[in-house]
Amino acid sequence: MSGRSVLLIEDDELLSGLLVKKFSEKGFKVYTTYRAEEVRTILENTHIDIIGLDLLLPGLDGFTFLEEMKKDEKFKHIPILIMSNLGQREEIERGLLLGAAGYIVKANSSPSSIVEKAEELFG
Repeated sequence: MSGRSVLLIEDDELLSGLLVKKFSEKGFKVYTTYRAEEVRTILENTHIDIIGLDLLLPGLDGFTFLEEMKKDEKFKHIPILIMSNLGQREEIERGLLLGAAGYIVKANSSPSSIVEKAEELFG
C-alpha cells in the first residue's frame, strides 16, 4: 500500500529515527515533531492518515493533546496510536477512553511491532 502518511510525535530522537526508517520501509510518508504544539500547523498543511503519539512530551502532555484532537471536528477522524512507556492499566485505559485507536508500551515493543500495529489500524 502506498500513499499512506504518518505523523510521529516523539521526543526520543533515536526511537524517532528508527520509526521513520521502519515506516518508510513499509511505504509510509513520515512526518515528525517532538512538540505537540506544532502538530496543528502540520495537520493544516499536510494530509496525515495516522498519528503516533508519545505521552511524555515537552510542553503540552500527550493526554491533553489527545483530548483536544478528539474534540476538533477537522482532525478527530485521524486515528491516534499512543506509543508510551507509561504502561500502567490506568494510563492505558485513560488513553483509550480519550479516543486513542491503540496503545503500545514502548518498553515492550520493537519499532517493527509499532509499525505493524499502525498498519492494523488501516484495516
